[in-house]
Amino acid sequence: MNDQSTDRIWKRDEIESPCVKICVIHPASRICTGCHRTLDEIAAWTRMSADERRAVMTALPERASFLRQRRGGRAARLDRGRD
Repeated sequence: MNDQSTDRIWKRDEIESPCVKICVIHPASRICTGCHRTLDEIAAWTRMSADERRAVMTALPERASFLRQRRGGRAARLDRGRD
C-alpha cells in the first residue's frame, strides 16, 4: 500500500462514536448512562450510515437530561411519607 491509500483509510469522513467508556445501562430507560445511546444503537453503530449516526447524535442531549433527573432516593422516600 502506498501512503496515499493508507491516508484514505485513516482519514475517513465518519461521525465518531459518542462513547466515553462509561458503559452502564440504566435499568428503566435501557440507555447507556455514559453515551446515552440505546443498546440497539450501540450494537448497530458501525453499520449505520452517516445520516443515521447524525440522527442519533442529535437525540443524545435530550436523553442526557432525562437521565440526570433524580428518580428516587432518600428525598423521594421522605416525600412519600408526608402524604
